[in-house]
Amino acid sequence: MTSKSSSGTGESAGNSVAMAVLNAIQNPVVMVDEAGLIAFANWEAEVFFGASASHLSRYKISTFIPFGSPLLALIDQVRERRAPVNEYRVDLSSPRLGQDKLVDLYVAPISSEPGSVVVVFQERSMADKIDRQLTHRAAARSVTGLASMLAHEIKNPLSGIRGAAQLLEQSVEDDDRALTRLICDETDRIVSLVDRMEVFSDERPIDRVPVNIHSVLDHVKAVAKAGFARNIKLSENYDPSLPAVFANRDQLVQVFLNLVKNAAEAVGDRPDGEIMLTTAYRPGIRLSVAGTREKISLPLEFCVIDNGPGVPADLVPHLFDPFITTKTNGTGLGLALVAKIIGDHGGIVECDSQNHRTTFRVLMPASKGITLEDAPFPNSTGTTR
Repeated sequence: MTSKSSSGTGESAGNSVAMAVLNAIQNPVVMVDEAGLIAFANWEAEVFFGASASHLSRYKISTFIPFGSPLLALIDQVRERRAPVNEYRVDLSSPRLGQDKLVDLYVAPISSEPGSVVVVFQERSMADKIDRQLTHRAAARSVTGLASMLAHEIKNPLSGIRGAAQLLEQSVEDDDRALTRLICDETDRIVSLVDRMEVFSDERPIDRVPVNIHSVLDHVKAVAKAGFARNIKLSENYDPSLPAVFANRDQLVQVFLNLVKNAAEAVGDRPDGEIMLTTAYRPGIRLSVAGTREKISLPLEFCVIDNGPGVPADLVPHLFDPFITTKTNGTGLGLALVAKIIGDHGGIVECDSQNHRTTFRVLMPASKGITLEDAPFPNSTGTTR
């Protein structure tokens, strides 16, 4: 009896450890029995399906996934072959699970439970966002080369055109003077555009220090309230325990001024228009550094959220590409510059947009060993204390 009791205790302890391990996994994991019922679901699976494990156990897996989903065929295939199968980029989007549920699937048989399989879901959303961010950086690099070429090949001839127009203006009749004025104005506009593009060719090292992100956002908020967002509600939801961000303060101000200004233009004159600034600590996002084995952690999340009409779905993947804009008189360089600055800091920026809720999310590395209490906080004059 003693031996049997000891064995039972050991098995119970083993089950507890196994449960703890499964619940610690950051991917949804479910066990589907021979009848297709969900026999087990870890914590992440509860979040993924929006239901408790006890509720999930009452239903078949087919109840929670779209009709005709490849997942059902994969489960049948694994049962027949008794061998694991991987399937990539499977769309499980549905009214029950929500939109953008693109996942990689791993389905494997359970030898001790004939007919049962384990299904592991790897959500693709963040991986795809990082892939798109790398594409944005490549696009920014292409603009860098274009900017250098434009500066040399266009600005010099433009100065000659403008000078000639000014000389011509002195000898023409009043009726024609408007045309020479138009030539000068248009050449000035082109030079201004080229000057803005030259920012992309600036490859000098960034002067970075530990920065209190809340001081940056407070400064941006004050500038916005004094100007372009004076009639818009600006709210905040900050995490006061955040560590400092290792960055150039002026460039961060430029980034968030651009994002808040875009949000204000999206909100427009709506009486209920609102822009929210948020900060949070989100561990788990890591980027590989090209050419090395080093991985950079991006735990700091800064968001600019507005309740405007949203960004067209077909434009979202290209929003940070140069010359892409929804504004009538926009150049399409503002968000490309945001992507470049954040990329130069080792971070990523992404946009999630739905009707009446658009979120620009910036993920950045923390300054090692520096808390917000240690980071310099500018006083009202702009100097640090």
